[in-house]
Amino acid sequence: MHEASFHATRQQINPLPCVFEKALLCQAAACEAAQRLALAERELVACREPLARAACGQLLTLLRQNSAFALKLKDTQRVLPHAMLMKVQCGGLVGLKDLLDPAAHAPDVLKLVRLAQAEFGALDRLPFSRIVQGVAHWQIRKRSRPRT
Repeated sequence: MHEASFHATRQQINPLPCVFEKALLCQAAACEAAQRLALAERELVACREPLARAACGQLLTLLRQNSAFALKLKDTQRVLPHAMLMKVQCGGLVGLKDLLDPAAHAPDVLKLVRLAQAEFGALDRLPFSRIVQGVAHWQIRKRSRPRT
C-alpha cells in the first residue's frame, strides 16, 4: 500500500488514535478503552473514550516535558525518535504504575489516569520527579541476534 494512501485511510478508520499506541503495541501496557484495528498488515490502536484520550494526551505532554533532563533534551517541542518516544511512553507508565498501583503486573493506562486524577486532582500536580525515574530506567528490548 502506498504510504500516503495508508495515512489517509488510517485517519478515516481511526479518527481517535490511542495516545499511548506505542506502549500498547509492544505490550508494555494495557488499556480498557483501547480497540485494536488492522490496516494493510499493520496494527493500529484506537481510543473508545474521547474524554479519556484528552486526559492521556495531557499526561503524555507532561511526561515529555518533565522527562527532558532524563532524555538529555534541550528542546522538548522537537519530534522525538522512536526509541525516545518508547522511553517516554513505556517508562512514564511504569513510573506512574510504581507510584499509584505498585501491586499491578503491568500498567493499565485508563486506570492509572483515573487514579492520578482522583488522588492528585489534576495531572499537572503529579510528582513527576518520582515518575521520571521510570523513564530514566526503562530500556527498549534488545533484538535477539540470529545464530550463525
